[in-house]
Amino acid sequence: MQIMLQYEAEIWQSIGETFVMVGVSILAAILIGLPVGTFLFLCRKGQLLENRYVFSVLNLLVNVIRSFPFLLLVVFLIPFTRLLLGTAIGTAAATVPLSIIAIAHYSRLVEQSLLDVPKGVLEAAVSMGASVREIIFKFLYIEARSGLVLGLTTSIISFISYSTIMGVVGGGGIGDFAIRYGYQQFQTELMMYMIIIMVILVQLIQFTGTTVSRVIDKR
Repeated sequence: MQIMLQYEAEIWQSIGETFVMVGVSILAAILIGLPVGTFLFLCRKGQLLENRYVFSVLNLLVNVIRSFPFLLLVVFLIPFTRLLLGTAIGTAAATVPLSIIAIAHYSRLVEQSLLDVPKGVLEAAVSMGASVREIIFKFLYIEARSGLVLGLTTSIISFISYSTIMGVVGGGGIGDFAIRYGYQQFQTELMMYMIIIMVILVQLIQFTGTTVSRVIDKR
């Protein structure tokens, strides 16, 4: 415990950096990943907006991004990050590759959740004359909301895991702190404390996501 007090300021800073990186990733997943996943579903063969070209392009982009080992993706995106923000170093710069992987990761989970919606729901919505917008927000998202929450929960936990790599570009965070101050300086006790913090954080997120999903599940 004494070693925790010794590095208290640095620990809180690393927690804050992790929250920033993961928070921006969550926003990117919801604001961009959700629409991308929805279009992936709607543009599939036999769906409302069937479009082979759009589906193929989106599907390819998502697959390519998700197939990249994350560390290589971070390095590959350094020129783009520098072009976008003027720097490729720091917590803000770290949010760029995290956001891109977040969009690809969550969009695929959104597509899968929407595929679980019974076809009868869409047929009923179409027969009532609902517009595409109404079908998306009043039928698809309502029916799939439990799966969407669980998918987001899974994604957030993945984002936390990805954030531990961001020390490569000076992004900081809990994982980077554990490696620099714990592993590299042979302070095993400090590293274990940081691992415990990560485990508790992940457990809280999983519990919250599962609980919310269960409460809003219509089935």
